[in-house]
Order: sequence, then C-alpha cells, then structure tokens
Amino acid sequence: MPNFDYDLFVIGAGSGGVRASRIAASHGAKVAVAEEYRVGGTCVIRGCVPKKMLVYASHFAEELHDAANYGWDISKDALDWPRLRDHILNDVNRLNGLYQNTLNNNDVTTFLERATVSGPNEILLASGKKITAKYILIAVGAWPDMPKVDGIEYAVTSNEMFHLENLPKRLFVYGGGYIANEFAGIFNGLGSQVTLANRSERLLRSYDQQIVERLTEISIAKGIDIKLNFEVAKIVKQPDGSFLVHSKHGDEPVETDVVLVATGRRAKTDDLGLQNVGVNMDAKGAILVDDRAQTNIPSIYAVGDVTDRVQLTPVAIREGQALADRLFGDKDARINYDYIPSAVFSQPPIASVGLTEGEARQKFGDVKIFQSDFRSMKNIFADRAERSLYKMIVHPTDDKVLGIHMISPEAPEILQLAAVAVKAGLSKQAFDDTIALHPSMAEELVLLK
Repeated sequence: MPNFDYDLFVIGAGSGGVRASRIAASHGAKVAVAEEYRVGGTCVIRGCVPKKMLVYASHFAEELHDAANYGWDISKDALDWPRLRDHILNDVNRLNGLYQNTLNNNDVTTFLERATVSGPNEILLASGKKITAKYILIAVGAWPDMPKVDGIEYAVTSNEMFHLENLPKRLFVYGGGYIANEFAGIFNGLGSQVTLANRSERLLRSYDQQIVERLTEISIAKGIDIKLNFEVAKIVKQPDGSFLVHSKHGDEPVETDVVLVATGRRAKTDDLGLQNVGVNMDAKGAILVDDRAQTNIPSIYAVGDVTDRVQLTPVAIREGQALADRLFGDKDARINYDYIPSAVFSQPPIASVGLTEGEARQKFGDVKIFQSDFRSMKNIFADRAERSLYKMIVHPTDDKVLGIHMISPEAPEILQLAAVAVKAGLSKQAFDDTIALHPSMAEELVLLK
C-alpha cells in the first residue's frame, strides 16, 4: 500500500470543505486543508451571513417609520454606513476565527495558501511544496460570472458590496436571481435609489410565478425601478465618476454611482490543475461527480458549489459530511436532493419547498391549489398596502402536499418547519387537522382554503 502524507487533503475551506475535514478527522483520518483566502468560504466571508446582516439593517428604515404609528417618537433615522459596514466585517473576522478554531481543535492541518492538483494523489502548494494524499476533495465553491461587455471593469460583484466606501446614492443591479433581488431590497431599504435590470422577462425563474409576481409588485411599490428584457451593452464612466449603463435594445441609459453585476456564479476551477489529471468537467467548469461525490478519477472527489448541482450552503455541508462518513466512517451516507427548502431574503422574503405550480401541473396535470392572500398583522399600522401570499400545491388524487411557497415577513423562519412536513410526505389533511397557533402568520398554513 502506498504511504501518503494525508488520508484526505481538502482544497477549499468553505462550508463543505470544513465539514468534510472535521468529520473525517473525527473518524481518525489524517486531514489537511488548503485555503488561499480566508477560512469560512463564500457564505461566511462574502455571502449569506454578512448579507443577512445587511438585510436586518435595511429593515429598520420601514420599522422606524412604522414605529410612529405604534406610538413611538423616533426623531432621528439617519444611517451611518461606515459604522454598519465595519460592524459586519468585524463579525466576519470573528466567524473566520471560529472556523479556524474548528479545524485546529480537530487536529486538521491548515495551509493558508493556494493549492492545485498535480496528480491523482498529489497536491502542489503555492510555496512549491508537494503533498500526497489518499483522497483529494475539491471544495473551492463558485465565483461571480461576469458578462463580456465593454466597461465591465467598472462593475462590482456581490464580493465587493460589503466593502463599499460610501453608501451609493444610486445603485444599478444587473441580474434577476436571488443575489440581485436581495441586494436591490437591501440598498433600497438603506436609502439608495435602486434600478434592478434583468435580461429576461421575469425575475427568479426557479420560484413559483405567482409568488415572484407579488414580489415584483411590492418591490416597485417600495421604489425599486425594475427593468425587464434589459441587456447591458456597455458601461461608460463619466467625468464625475458616475456611470452610464447602456442597453443593447435602445432603452434609455441609466445613470448610477455603482453597478452591481449579479448574473450568476460559476465553479471556481480555473487553473486548479484538474484538466491536467483528466477530471471531467462541464462546459462551464463545474466538476462532474456521481451520487457519491466521486469524479471519474477514483481518488478525487468534489462537493458544494463547485459541482453546480445545488448552490446552497446547507447542501454543501451535508455533502461534505456524507463524503467523510463514507470514506472514513464505514457509512453508506447519501444525499437526497428532493424537497430542499430555499429562501430569497428579499423584502419581504420568499420561502419555498417542493414543486411550483407550473412544475406540478406539468408533472401531475390538474393539481389542487390552496392559498391565503392576507395583510399581516405586523403591517396593519403601516402606510403601505403590502399583502402576504401563502400557497400550497397538493397532488390531485392522494392529497399529498407537493410544494409550499410563501412571500411574507418571516417567511423563511416559518417555512423551515413546514418543509419537514413536506419532506415527510404529509397530506393536506394533516395540515387541516392541526390546530392553529393564533395570532400568528404561520397559522395561515393550517387554514388554507
């Protein structure tokens, strides 16, 4: 048997890589991980965690306004952007330290430098050191994919939005996915004049159309200028430092202070050495793996966004743990990708699990639709006529719940437990038989008609 330096070498210390490292080490494996930037990955360093903090901050604009209707005298509602930004970045530093402590406490060796694959069982570090491992795990995640248009160098991605020197007076967001909608809502709430432009005719294509239409209506009512079928042709920097964003289809150019491009993410596999050892990838660079996270090279595995299957942090974590359990824990752990809940932290947020109405009709035909369209109690004293919508998709014959889709305050918090019921295959009758928790928004789920 070959004598390797490590049982497992992980390239990338994000959510999936850290979990795989920790679990493998707990099973007695000798583990090392390489990270070229900071331990924690996209979610902790430049993604869902700092972004959710910005979401919380942006909510205060409406809540301070609503507070007056609840009897509060709020005399000052000015935002100190540098203070907010630095608080968030300091918490990112804290989390970075916690993730590093997790690796240290599990006796995982950390190399804070870039690593590439130089053989089926060999890794080359940026320092020139070569390391061998029985298994190699690629967990480098994904990176913003920038369109090839003139002036794209003037644009920023979600990575840089947490480091802006000043709060932009005007923000142009290019994209229609969850990142674009979340940042549009955040900076609209913080006081920026926001334009959200999308190349196609609808936003959030993977979510239920009726729910997305409700978000679009509310976003427009909140002051976000939404431009559909707007494809950027070029970005021109003006003498005063602002920008003009031109459309390919003759739309009026949009003047802005910051251009955020959020048109998708691609696997971060460039120059990793994978092609040199024959690892199969798709046309966009995503690593192809089987249901055991194994590539066509038996000693090399991949988990998380780098495989471009489901780009969600909890999925990467589950994949990393399952892989470590299979390789070192004598467990045949597999991931079931059915009924994965997801959320868009827009304003208000969307939460979803299971089939959309369109998907269900295509698969089962005349499905049953139950919904509740209501104004949440929280917004009764608000000046805006913002309505929530809960929607349940039910199988046409066996009463099984196929999907639940929501847009309302706290929708993700409510859906998490509802997703358990959908995953368990419960029927609409099971919801009907459950006594409502009153007064709450969540009770609408057991009162759907």
